[in-house]
Amino acid sequence: MEAFFSIVVPVYNRPEEVRELLQSLAQQDFERDFEVVIVEDGSSESSESIIKNFQEQLQISYYFKENSGPGDSRNFGMQKAKGNYFLILDSDCILPNQYLSEVDKELKANFVHCFGGPDAADASFTKVQKAINYVMTSFLTTGGIRGGKKSVGKFQPRSFNMGISKEAFEKTGGFGRIHPGEDPDLTFRIWNAGFESRLFPNAFVYHKRRIDWNKFYIQVNKFGMVRPILNKWHPGTSRITYWFPTLFIFGLIVAFILALFGIVLPIALYAFYFVILFLDALRKEGNMKIAFWALYAAIIQFIGYGIGFFKSTMLLNFSSKEPEELFPKLFFKKK
Repeated sequence: MEAFFSIVVPVYNRPEEVRELLQSLAQQDFERDFEVVIVEDGSSESSESIIKNFQEQLQISYYFKENSGPGDSRNFGMQKAKGNYFLILDSDCILPNQYLSEVDKELKANFVHCFGGPDAADASFTKVQKAINYVMTSFLTTGGIRGGKKSVGKFQPRSFNMGISKEAFEKTGGFGRIHPGEDPDLTFRIWNAGFESRLFPNAFVYHKRRIDWNKFYIQVNKFGMVRPILNKWHPGTSRITYWFPTLFIFGLIVAFILALFGIVLPIALYAFYFVILFLDALRKEGNMKIAFWALYAAIIQFIGYGIGFFKSTMLLNFSSKEPEELFPKLFFKKK
């Protein structure tokens, strides 16, 4: 099957992001036709005027709908799309020129109904963006689950850079109402439907997160809260490694207490880890300030995720309520 790509992008109040993404799509070295489906998810800041500027360069469909969340908007876009293979991107992504060619090459070499690609930091990103990108993708902090080449186990694509065949979409019904977490939930249902997923290591995007430290904490805290819900829904996917951030934070507190009583080995082991993390960030980013920011970002990541994971686990295990009742802010309402 030769893939006709439909690139589906949900947008919420981010017209300038759409401009950068469309500009990168207009510069693709891909030789076949493809379409772009932009779904405006109830935005008050419309991207329509931006999109009109690219109508002659790209085959674009634009839809405005009531706000119902990114998952539902992606489903809406895939229902409207003309292609047989959907590429799901976030609006804050910029594509290297070879992105579509790399995806096509991978599918021709070894077709798969679902794939994910890594995210990377472009040279134009701020130091904070590069530091956050490092901790979100490093094997030393996330185990490479967001697209590192050292990823272990079956790969779980993330919806900022994800591909799904029309066949797999129709069989699974697409994304659910939970957010974040809608992407691993869909991946697990894709697996249950008999399809496979795979990492396309060279189909990376520049993920230009518009984020500050407070937003980063909120984001990773939600990631931690969502994981026990996914474990409950898909028990076969639960892993002991998901406890690592929680145990890391509790262990760090104990290490500080022990150090007050003269037992310094535990805190020394933590110090050794942070030194290794700093040196790895310095090696990869080539900037001392980014490496220091990476340490700060890693601490925020562990605290935010660890607390969220522990809180969610306790509530789910000791309450008779359903996840939608316990965590209403993690679910978009049905329309």
